[in-house]
Amino acid sequence: MQVVRSVGHFKAVNCLRVPLVERKTSISIMGSGPLASLEVIHCAKLMESEISTSARTRLATIARHMSPSNCCSTSHHGGIRIEGRVRDALMAGKPVVALESTIISHGMPYPQNFQVAKEVESIVQQSGVTPATIAIIDGIPCIGLMEHELEKLAQLGPQCVKTSRRNIAYVMAKKLTGATTVSGTMFLASKVGIHVFVTGGIGGVHRHGETTMDVSADLTELGRTAVTVVCAGVKSILDIPRTLEYLETQGVTVIGYGTDEFPAFFTPQSGCQAPCRADTPEECATIIGENLKVGLQSGILIGVPIPSQDAAMADAVESAIQSSLMETKAKHITGAEVTPYILMRVNELTGGASLSANIALIRNNALVGSQIAVALADKLAKSP
Repeated sequence: MQVVRSVGHFKAVNCLRVPLVERKTSISIMGSGPLASLEVIHCAKLMESEISTSARTRLATIARHMSPSNCCSTSHHGGIRIEGRVRDALMAGKPVVALESTIISHGMPYPQNFQVAKEVESIVQQSGVTPATIAIIDGIPCIGLMEHELEKLAQLGPQCVKTSRRNIAYVMAKKLTGATTVSGTMFLASKVGIHVFVTGGIGGVHRHGETTMDVSADLTELGRTAVTVVCAGVKSILDIPRTLEYLETQGVTVIGYGTDEFPAFFTPQSGCQAPCRADTPEECATIIGENLKVGLQSGILIGVPIPSQDAAMADAVESAIQSSLMETKAKHITGAEVTPYILMRVNELTGGASLSANIALIRNNALVGSQIAVALADKLAKSP
């Protein structure tokens, strides 16, 4: 464990903008109690005139989490736990990508879900980025998971509490294990200064949402949390035009990556025009950087089309979706249970083609999201 022996030591290390040491543990502070945290915060204030805006942001974020209850990666005493490699990357200004955990617990069966989770983290790492899978383990919000924790989520599957913003506090209070949704992952990622988040697809306005008012919390989170979500668009089981209208109302920047048409998860085409377009990771990073600079406090949605060679046949998937929707009505399946059920049935009705496409698009999103995170870290490092 690296120990910060004094304010001067902490200041010198960070002014040089180099990693403290290569290690797999977190940073602690000599001493205990409020004074330890106050020293780091005071140090950050002393350095304000000497460091860049991005560095000040990182220092402030780390300082908030430097306390006896959460400074160590193995802490289980409350607060947010940041896994050591993630903390090191954040402090050094290196790229970090957040990953959700509901896709592990509710997206596919074990052991396939565990294998895919490890593969996605590996894709991110091979791109020179630190992966930070987010979940709540026994009541502790965790930013970055160890392999045995990934496997625990995969084995528990749907027994994990599906955790969005609305029930984070409940899951923590009850010391439950929760798999974070898009909204839950965005919220927790923002608390530690992670700007890029990769997932499969987001929730949206459900079909007939104009009468049921069934609108995903992912959309409101995008409207109030400055995290960029890289995904394959809106799940095709939803009402895509109304979802885009809702995102506009929420003030969310929606970008088609290399396309003028907003992607529809399983297929590259939705019939809806993307409001904005960016063709390179650098373009995306510039937009994200401006969003952070001006302080919009809203997120960005980047829709990455599934590679054409991996796209399921649109007609077959759409037919399966319609059949599954009728089944949910007949079986009175509602709320958060609708999407997992429909995805399961669509996979069965298409002979596994939709699941294969799901895995392919997640891999592709991880690659694109990592490239964007690298470009963003480079941009922030050069910002005045």
